[in-house]
This record gives sequence, C-alpha cells and structure tokens, in this order.
Amino acid sequence: QVQLVESGGGSVQPGGSLRLSCAASSRIFSIYGMGWYRQAPGKQRELVASITAGGSTNCADSVKGRFTISRDNAKITVYLYLQMISQKPEDTAVYCCNLRMVGIDYWGQGTQVTVSS
Repeated sequence: QVQLVESGGGSVQPGGSLRLSCAASSRIFSIYGMGWYRQAPGKQRELVASITAGGSTNCADSVKGRFTISRDNAKITVYLYLQMISQKPEDTAVYCCNLRMVGIDYWGQGTQVTVSS
C-alpha cells in the first residue's frame, strides 16, 4: 500500500520561506522518481520539481533559484522535501507529493501554501 503524507504547509509573507515534507511509507519507494506538484484555484495542476531515485533534479522555470527539491532514502521511510525561499503570492496553491511507480501515479492529500501580506 502506498501512503504519501505531506506536512509543512502554511501561511507566509512574500519573501518568506517554507519547507514541505512528504513521508512515503516504505523504503522500496527509494528506487522510484518523486515530485512536487501544485494546483492554484482555477488553474491546472503543474509540476513544480522532480527528483530521480539517483538524485537528479528538475524544476519549473517559475521556481528555479527559489525552490529546491531533495530526498532522503536512508531511512525506513523515504522522505521528499521542498525547500521554498523568496516566496511570491503566485506560489499560493495546494502542494502535492507524487510518486510514479510502474506507470501509476500516487498522490498525497496535499498541503496548502498561502503567500500573502
């Protein structure tokens, strides 16, 4: 059973920082790519950043230089992180953790990030 549980969302002022975490329920997930997606009200879901099992990363142009994705495969639970700095109001969205395993996408429940003064 795949369980992805996000945490770390909240409200922050423009220019602020947040760190999102996603706990994946089994170490077996360390061999699969993972990513963070977000969906703002009235907009389509978009890929924010992704990371391969080996640690290669890719970020959307809109967050390059501000967001960093990383993962920790060393523990029994695999952790995925998204460090966000210099946040902008347009970063406001529900952020979801994604795991793609054998062609199937698994999603966490999402965590709200609000950037507002």
